[in-house]
Amino acid sequence: MTQPAPPEVFSPARRRARHARHLAAARAGHTPDYLIADMVEDVIERLGFLRVEPRRALVIGDWTGALASWLTTQGAEAVSADALDFDQERPFPFAGFDLIASLGMLDTANDLPGALIHIRSALAPGGLALASFVGAGSLPALRAAMLEADGDRPAPRLHPMVDVRAGGQLLQRAGWGDPVVDSRSLAVRFSSLDRLVADLRSQGLSNCLSRSGPPLTRAARERARAAFGTGTVESFEILTLSGWKR
Repeated sequence: MTQPAPPEVFSPARRRARHARHLAAARAGHTPDYLIADMVEDVIERLGFLRVEPRRALVIGDWTGALASWLTTQGAEAVSADALDFDQERPFPFAGFDLIASLGMLDTANDLPGALIHIRSALAPGGLALASFVGAGSLPALRAAMLEADGDRPAPRLHPMVDVRAGGQLLQRAGWGDPVVDSRSLAVRFSSLDRLVADLRSQGLSNCLSRSGPPLTRAARERARAAFGTGTVESFEILTLSGWKR
């Protein structure tokens, strides 16, 4: 029996457009790197802890090139790719990697179990997969500001996110061996709501829901700015999924 297609929570066209804008901003040097830098550092620490020395690695989503560069210094053949190179919700056009690291790319996948299966399939036997992305619990100050802005009729301003429990269930469905799921918090101070929104857009983290809410009115934007305040510390919860191909 043919499996029904997953619901289209996220718009593929909007997701691709926001990623193209993100890459353009990154090439122009206008993109902050605190999230991707944290993910890269975490991958390097995990590889050291696990004593993994991949011969052939695929890095997806690291627009800084830092992880691929580091892997190369360790003697690995590192291939870099991003969301404009291929669709992670379809079978990969390449395979046989000892390591696949997907950074900041899977939080808006309509078929996340399928994407995890494709990552596993692209691994060589005994290969390790690591996937990090912004997860549930992120952006509480922004969420509160949007609720204040919308009042009695809240609109979908931020997309749903995966938590640790759901991540574990997804890895089991995808067949990753020895699956591990964990999350960590990254705190960042913002001078204003506008600064946070600009950061999210430049990092490719803006809303790409298929059915998003209407634009905020001028009055609603002012309520949101007042609710967010100045010098506010916002929190990002980074979820990391890891497992092996047995």
